[in-house]
Amino acid sequence: MSKVTILDHPLVQHKVGVIRRTDTGSKDFRTIISEIAMLMCYEATRDLKLTDVEIETPICRTTVKELSGKKLAVVPILRAGLGMVDGMLAMIPAAKVGHIGLYRDPETLAPVEYYCKLPADCNEREVFVVDPMLATGGSASEAITMLKEHGCEHIRMMCIIAAPEGIKKMQEDHPDVDLYVAALDDHLNDHGYIVPGLGDAGDRIFGTK
Repeated sequence: MSKVTILDHPLVQHKVGVIRRTDTGSKDFRTIISEIAMLMCYEATRDLKLTDVEIETPICRTTVKELSGKKLAVVPILRAGLGMVDGMLAMIPAAKVGHIGLYRDPETLAPVEYYCKLPADCNEREVFVVDPMLATGGSASEAITMLKEHGCEHIRMMCIIAAPEGIKKMQEDHPDVDLYVAALDDHLNDHGYIVPGLGDAGDRIFGTK
């Protein structure tokens, strides 16, 4: 069963409270989404492997730590996932970025693919799938299925707000993918929106309605 980590750090929880507010405009919403992603990245990369490297400081030679093992990739689910990319890259600037485009059919709520572009060596990388909202879990599950079809074996999912229904689907469909969540909300309404949630993350990031 995949591990679900709820990031209850005070800074994260404060910023989640700000983006939930109806009166938070697109500019501030975009900025804070990126900041939350940066803070979440710090926790989601906690178990990355390190190796010892000998270097020269201005004083003497010494041994320091640096990242070893697999390189990293960030794959946002379009379009709202784009809002988390800059925050991730601020922490791991050498990561490559792929894109998966999915939209949710308004009638069936099922995910529909319209775009997929991944780094050529994505299957050799530790992949972080990012999307601000995990509602039904359909889009996230489909995106991860697509990554696995491209040979990716080391995948983590990061979302800011999740519904229990989305967590359940992810654990059923992809028990090998760990989840990092800033807030676990109550339920989905009849339209598939997270309650209390924050509305449509894509619309709020890009100022569209």
